[in-house]
Amino acid sequence: MDIRIDKIRKEFGDFPALHDVSLAIRSGELIALLGPSGSGKTTLLRLVAGLELPSQGRILFGGEDASWKSVQQRHVGFVFQHYALFRHMSVFDNIAFGLKVRPAKDRPPKAEIRRRVEELIDMVQLTGMEKRLPAQLSGGQRQRVALARAMAIEPRVLLLDEPFGALDAKVRKDLRKWLRAFHERTGHTTLFVTHDQEEALELADRVVVMSQGRIEQVGKADDIYDRPQSEFVFSFVGEAAKVPVRVRNGGVEFAGQPLGLAARPDKNQAMLFFRPGDIAVKSEGPALDGRIVAIRRVAGARICEVQLGCETDTHIDIELPLDLAAVPGETVRFLPTRWALF
Repeated sequence: MDIRIDKIRKEFGDFPALHDVSLAIRSGELIALLGPSGSGKTTLLRLVAGLELPSQGRILFGGEDASWKSVQQRHVGFVFQHYALFRHMSVFDNIAFGLKVRPAKDRPPKAEIRRRVEELIDMVQLTGMEKRLPAQLSGGQRQRVALARAMAIEPRVLLLDEPFGALDAKVRKDLRKWLRAFHERTGHTTLFVTHDQEEALELADRVVVMSQGRIEQVGKADDIYDRPQSEFVFSFVGEAAKVPVRVRNGGVEFAGQPLGLAARPDKNQAMLFFRPGDIAVKSEGPALDGRIVAIRRVAGARICEVQLGCETDTHIDIELPLDLAAVPGETVRFLPTRWALF
């Protein structure tokens, strides 16, 4: 099921939560809505679900206007962050619930319900746990029950709101791999909301980065991380070093010194962005000079906090090779190898 979001606005009283948001989602895509709290990502998901109605604009399912249809009419499956399982029901009954409460004319026969539930229990790898209550399951197992319950009604679209937010880091990683494999097996059009950039980049076919009710950028993981189109995306996704510069005579200057980086047009003030690891240490020629203030080890990388220049308060982090001698107080000269100006 393809989805088209066309110039959607959503206001809560006088507060504009979404500003003219447009997005085309292809059938079978796994899309991540990524952004900080208050960016509008959950509001957009709830609008697609039918849990909220737009102030303006349209939402189309397969070319059909679904903007004012109910959740039931849209036929979506929704998975919440905190599972929302019925505590007094077994795993089997939780998954079967959406089928059992259908009107009699739409309700499958008991044998068909059992077949479908058993198939889903096997698919989410919970065979043998059919009679357990939610309290007898781990957090990851409960989330898989919630996903199976959403899938039982055979939705046209699957929506997940921070599906792993209540889980610890190790379980989150395991479930990410599992969800990606599950999606490839079922092929549902899926939208999930997250504030975890690693989760979005690892899982999604495309990532939608949102800020203050607007879409900043849409693209594959490589596009979002390697080719950010705005200052916000560069800062929010991954680590970013930011250096205040000036662009003059076709080149970039810091503290009045040319850096040998070409740029146009001239700007009295600009911000040079680069990833801490995207640098080359220089022994001669134009470069940024930094005095090493502190050094810390992060997994397989050595991160150095440096103060740029002698008379500036600009401090940034850079990643230095492990075989390069570095101690606090020493000066290091470097240039970014990949960078952007905003």
